[in-house]
Amino acid sequence: MKLTISKDELHEKLSNIQNIVEKKNTMPILSHFLLDAGKDVSCIIATDLQVAIKENFKADVKREGKLCIPARKLFEIVREADGEITLESDEEQWLKVSSGKSRFRLACLSAGEFPAWPGMEKAEEIEFSTQALSEVIEKTLYSAGETDTRYTLNGLLFHMKPGDRNIIVVGTDGHRLALINKAIDASVSEEKKVILPRKAASEVRRFFGNVEKITLVFGKSHILFRIGDAQFLARLIEGSYPDYEKVLPLSNKSMVVADREGFLKSLKRVSIMSKERSNAVRIDFSEGALVMSSSNPDLGEAKDEIEASYKDEPLNIGFNARYLIDVLSAMTSEKIRFALKDPLSPTLLTEEGSEDYKCVIMPMRI
Repeated sequence: MKLTISKDELHEKLSNIQNIVEKKNTMPILSHFLLDAGKDVSCIIATDLQVAIKENFKADVKREGKLCIPARKLFEIVREADGEITLESDEEQWLKVSSGKSRFRLACLSAGEFPAWPGMEKAEEIEFSTQALSEVIEKTLYSAGETDTRYTLNGLLFHMKPGDRNIIVVGTDGHRLALINKAIDASVSEEKKVILPRKAASEVRRFFGNVEKITLVFGKSHILFRIGDAQFLARLIEGSYPDYEKVLPLSNKSMVVADREGFLKSLKRVSIMSKERSNAVRIDFSEGALVMSSSNPDLGEAKDEIEASYKDEPLNIGFNARYLIDVLSAMTSEKIRFALKDPLSPTLLTEEGSEDYKCVIMPMRI
């Protein structure tokens, strides 16, 4: 194998896979990526067995070949290189890397050891805008679990119904839930309920760039995203996701409307003094105002007030300030709406004038 490639091209492709390649060294092959240099098409493939990336690159290929190359070490070499880079290998154990007067020799592994790209049996595909996919991920990912023992919560639910040109995406960690119902110009032939791992949802956005359309291919145990020349494959989380429709509170009759930006700034100020582990903030809902307060026996206390539209009986509810800040940061409307019931029942937050984005937060005992 022998090829010449620009530093910028190789640096970009290698930076895209750094969060995917295995760093724990449990399986040496997973810390490598597969370089497949062909006269017509050349690509790199990286995987951690849960997520895989295949991305084409442009290069002057003088001799075709395949090789598994240490991802982190080549990335560091390319980052410091000066000018065009030549990669050359006459065997499956060593790669010569040259740029200008710099020379490197990297120990590599055989291409035959690299995990095979999974097949997409019983696949159905749909196409919609990358902007729409980016939005549904951004507005739900923060509420998904990270290391929850209920493993189905460590991902986002993608729910599509046949004939319904909408996609519902849900994230929850058991303490909060975010749901967005997004209209798309596509539909499926049969109901789809798939759980995309949190890591995959976060990483796939790196490939959107200026690409306008994305194709989703639903397989039996994987989902494939085709984004321009890149392919992003993720193993789906198996299991049953909680029935999100039962989580949405329907009997919350007390309504509060407040300025989103003002509320967000006030929360950030008050949470400075909240206990670091609980982030507890008390909100007193009274006619015409919201009073926020927090205290820490070792530090002191804080209090702030904003105007709000509220006409029911006064309510005092405790919240994890970080949960509220995450929700308000994800919303974009000028005003937000609280639907309340009592100090221990789930609270529903929506953007004023829209029911497409719903967030539920469990209160705290204060």
